[in-house]
Amino acid sequence: MGIVYHGNYAQFFEIGRTEWLRSMGVTYKYMEKTGIMLPVISLNCNFKKSAYYDDLLTIKTFLKKEPGVKIEFTYEITNQNDELICTGDTTLAFINSTTKRPVKCPDYILKTLKENQLI
Repeated sequence: MGIVYHGNYAQFFEIGRTEWLRSMGVTYKYMEKTGIMLPVISLNCNFKKSAYYDDLLTIKTFLKKEPGVKIEFTYEITNQNDELICTGDTTLAFINSTTKRPVKCPDYILKTLKENQLI
């Protein structure tokens, strides 16, 4: 069909989220090293237009609000013509990797968000 499979959008959101964090010096590898897991607990996707094979997609990632035990993101995906392809949001929970229990957002992430004037 030449159209991007709808299941790929969850991966696009993940790429947007990990690169957004990486741009501020926070990596999933470091979070896991410090005992934090960040599983997705909610995902919503609203398709506006089809993306086609070989389209150049841009993923814009935004923080919804200051994180607590959860962190919420919104996304906009556009193509090379700046046409809106998809919007969406995800909610992730900070989980202690040993106890498997929810924990508050680590201080180093909050500090980074404040330094970048995102909260």
